Amino acid sequence: MALPVPDFFTADKVGQVWRLQYEERAQQARDWARQHGLQAGAASKSRIWLLLIDAQNTFCIPEFELFVGGRSGRGAIEDNVRLCEFIYRNLGAITNISASMDTHLSQQVFHAIFFVDRDGNHPAPYTNISADDLKSGKRKFNPALAPRFGITPEYGQTMMIHYAEELEKKGKYALTIWPYHAMLGGIGHALVSSVEEAVFFHSMARLTQPEFEIKGDKPFTENYSVIGPEVTRGPKGETLGEHNHKFIETLKQSDALIIAGQAKSHCVAWTISDLLDDIQASDASLAKKVYLLEDCTSPVVVPGADFTDAANEAFDQFAKAGMNIVKSTEFEIR
Repeated sequence: MALPVPDFFTADKVGQVWRLQYEERAQQARDWARQHGLQAGAASKSRIWLLLIDAQNTFCIPEFELFVGGRSGRGAIEDNVRLCEFIYRNLGAITNISASMDTHLSQQVFHAIFFVDRDGNHPAPYTNISADDLKSGKRKFNPALAPRFGITPEYGQTMMIHYAEELEKKGKYALTIWPYHAMLGGIGHALVSSVEEAVFFHSMARLTQPEFEIKGDKPFTENYSVIGPEVTRGPKGETLGEHNHKFIETLKQSDALIIAGQAKSHCVAWTISDLLDDIQASDASLAKKVYLLEDCTSPVVVPGADFTDAANEAFDQFAKAGMNIVKSTEFEIR
């Protein structure tokens, strides 16, 4: 049964950063649970799992680094209004919430500091770096970082060539230099205030502990997907990052997995793609348990690059594999 949205929720504040009043919300959540007869999540007969992908300020607040505006220019804001309302309406049905947190440090392969050109200049944000760029010397691993990682500048370049070649072999997006974003310890790393409030309210009302999945903190690989990095091994077989099998195991134990977040064309799409690979390797029928909230996610659209069509094509493939594409305003959890 759908519940009302609490009076404290204000859609106009979803695009802003503000401090959550934890004690006040905790008491309201306890009162809400008594008023609506909500039981602890662990006592529910069904397990309904909500996975929020990178619902962080860095992607969802307009003045932050990588705001996902979509074609409307307000994509992530509108998505999060619907997402918060969905959580509140389905507070009695959702038993578990996980949130992935894109988590970066300054010296990583997708940040400008990692590369220089022949004149020692760093690439501009949104520059794509190909294997050919690296082989020709047009782009080079920043030799000043070699001592930091305990390698020689030459091996750093070998690693970068290997990495770019692996991306191309796997049909991944080209190595992209992103603006510094989702920086650990910074405001951009935090969950959007309104989303954090909804997650906290759920945890208090249903006596569940939300889980936070850190991704993207490895220096030598991108990590769009919460399930695994783009490249897992270096040129000598060294570990760059590991595939996380937790999600397929959790899905097996769940009655439904609902996915929302940012960005539809990147972290959301690659997470679902990796999950689908695990599903097809394990039990293809598990795809029917997955529900994608298509009105709670938007694609990256920036000057010179519109990923809307690529995102829609990916979702079409997910639907063909058996996943359910639904709207948060129409989907009823049973």
